Formats: sequence, structure tokens, C-alpha cells
Amino acid sequence: MDKKILISACLIGENVKYDGGNNALHVKILEAWKEQGILVPLCPEVLGGLNVPRPACEVIEGTDSVICKTGEDVSAAFAKGARESLRMAREEGVYMAILKARSPSCGKDVIYDGTFTHMPVNDSGITCKLLQESGITVFSEEELVLAEAFWRQKG
Repeated sequence: MDKKILISACLIGENVKYDGGNNALHVKILEAWKEQGILVPLCPEVLGGLNVPRPACEVIEGTDSVICKTGEDVSAAFAKGARESLRMAREEGVYMAILKARSPSCGKDVIYDGTFTHMPVNDSGITCKLLQESGITVFSEEELVLAEAFWRQKG
């Protein structure tokens, strides 16, 4: 089985972002990987059972609890989405992931603090943490140059 790359579905144009939009990147390397059939797109929040659109959510700083701007606790949905993402990654032979920066699910190294004031904190999203703990190397879309170098070295 060829090694594959997990990618946040919003980064390749799927309208799964909380507001119903996407964060599509139009870069050569992603287009090439897509053509090669090695991308495994998914949205952990949708896999966890959340709707599109949905209220904005943030991880409460220092915890794995996730709340919506409306005050609803959606921690269970985020945990379920993370577990399902890991299951799919293992099933597909994924060894590397490119995830959406600052997302409460996918953010790597920097997410928002849970106050809905756009206050960044040094932490990662729920899915990102689980993937990393399970041995999958994670990059944000802001690290595509590093991701491509890693792919060339390990792929």
C-alpha cells in the first residue's frame, strides 16, 4: 500500500469549515498529491457529528474541553472526530498529515484560548494531538515547504 497524506478537507476546497466555507489552497504540491491519489481528506468536526455550518468553537486553555461560542460543550464530538480521524489514517496507511492552522481540531502548536477573543496559546487541537501521540507527523498548511521536504525524505 502506498503511503498517504491526511489533509484537512477544507484545505482542498471542501465546504466543511464552521461557517460553511473552506480554506482552499491552490498550490502545485497539493494539486500533484491530489492527482497521485495520495491525499486522504477529512474534517474531524464533521466526523464527530457536527453540522455545517456550526457555531465557532474553541478549546478551553489547558484542557481538552471544547465549547462553542453559544456556550455548548462539544467536547464529545471533537473527541469522537479525533478518534475517527485516527482510525481512517491507520486504515489508509497515513504517515503524515497537513492540518488547518489554529483550528480547535486541527491546529498545530497554536490554537485560540477558549475566550473567543482570538487570543492565541501554545497548544494543539484535539485531532492534531491524537495523531501526533499515535506517531503521525503533523504539519499545518503554513508549513507546506517542510511537509514537502519530509515527504521527499520519507515518502
